[in-house]
Amino acid sequence: MRRIWKAIVPEWADRNLKVVLAARAAMSVGRAIAAVVTALYLADIGFSAIEIGVLFVGVTAVSALMSTAIGLLADRLGRKPFLVVVPLLAAGAAVAYAEVRVTAVLFVAAALGSFGRGSGAGAGNVGPYQPAEAAIVADSVRGNRRAAAFGRIAFAATLGALVGGLLVSVVSTSAHMTPAQATAAYRPAFLLAAGLAVLAGLLALLVREPSRRAAPEGARPRRFQWPRRSWPSLWRFWVTNATNGVGIGLFGPFVSYWLYRRYGVSPGTIGILFAFVNLGSLAPTLAAARVARRFGTVRAIAIVRAVGGVLLVPMVLAPTFWIAGAVYFVRMMVQRVGLPLRQSFTQDMAHHEERASVAALSTLPAQATMAGSQAAAGYLFDDVGLAAPFELAAVFQVANAILYVLLFTLRPPRPLEAPVAAHAEHLPPEQADEDAEVAAGVAMAVGDDAEDPSPTEPQEKPATPSVPSVTGEGDRTG
Repeated sequence: MRRIWKAIVPEWADRNLKVVLAARAAMSVGRAIAAVVTALYLADIGFSAIEIGVLFVGVTAVSALMSTAIGLLADRLGRKPFLVVVPLLAAGAAVAYAEVRVTAVLFVAAALGSFGRGSGAGAGNVGPYQPAEAAIVADSVRGNRRAAAFGRIAFAATLGALVGGLLVSVVSTSAHMTPAQATAAYRPAFLLAAGLAVLAGLLALLVREPSRRAAPEGARPRRFQWPRRSWPSLWRFWVTNATNGVGIGLFGPFVSYWLYRRYGVSPGTIGILFAFVNLGSLAPTLAAARVARRFGTVRAIAIVRAVGGVLLVPMVLAPTFWIAGAVYFVRMMVQRVGLPLRQSFTQDMAHHEERASVAALSTLPAQATMAGSQAAAGYLFDDVGLAAPFELAAVFQVANAILYVLLFTLRPPRPLEAPVAAHAEHLPPEQADEDAEVAAGVAMAVGDDAEDPSPTEPQEKPATPSVPSVTGEGDRTG
């Protein structure tokens, strides 16, 4: 047991990383519960697939605005407040779903609580607070351990989603419920999700964050700052994430709804499937850094996305619920390897003063395309067929994998320095030397022909890289 605990919470984890792990686990339990029951509850009180799709479009649009604002503000004002406030918004949304059936209230509550984003067994991994959370994690560890740290965050999210899937069994439904009966049946699940979100917000109060750097005397402080030093990486993330967003929007929020419609299974059965999926996905989240060292970060991310897209096709063609569940199980195991790698890679490619901004802005195109494809998915479910959105999503996910390789290997941007290297003059000599070596290795991680990150702020090319290539064997990411 002690060895397992050390594997999850290593000795190099500081106070902030431990707090974020605990808060993410609590939040993920609640999000997993909401992910399973939200679409099913809306269907049981009379929403059509198109109406559910429109609701998810609103959720995605508001979440995108919140995520962008949080990312830009967090770099200027601090990251901790958002780890407290956003879970409390989710708690309020869950209470509204437990007590109210007014359509306008349900739309507003879903948008503020981000209900419907990242549904399915991966629901523990999302939230508008992620840019702030990612920046705190990136600042808490050195570059060579960053992929491992994000692997632990993904592990906590998966563990929370596992518990959440099991707790969905509190929902007891029948085939012919009235809207009032449906509200009563789903109320315990929503209230439980609310309580867990409050717990996550309270845990975040324990995060220790230094005050933001004060503006020079007489200068007007800027609330928003465009991440210009990270722009060579940011536009590439926009292109790849926009394509990926189309694919995710077509199937992500509808997994539990599709299982419900396709096989007629209960919310409790879907929750058990998601629990099994998350149980099997625990180990891959911790193996992400090892996979990156074996294949290279970019290549590993591309392989994961391509395989995940291809597996959508046999999943929707499966004749029984449990065969579809088995394919979904394999797909999610593969997908969980890629999540911490993408988060770590994004942070490596961002300037340390722009990390939260880049984390938020990099996903903005994905959320825009996701919103459109969610509305299209509602139409496809009602008027074309239950398999159509998933099959179309597979095409976009494979195309995204190809784009990722092209943009980050043919002429990749240069990763920017880690904060410890940027402030090496304040460190003991031996630690400064070690961190400078790590920063030099990260700076060479995407190849020798990388772009200069800023035309006005040229950086010297490191002479002795510790990371050979993100596309080849031996990439050191964690």
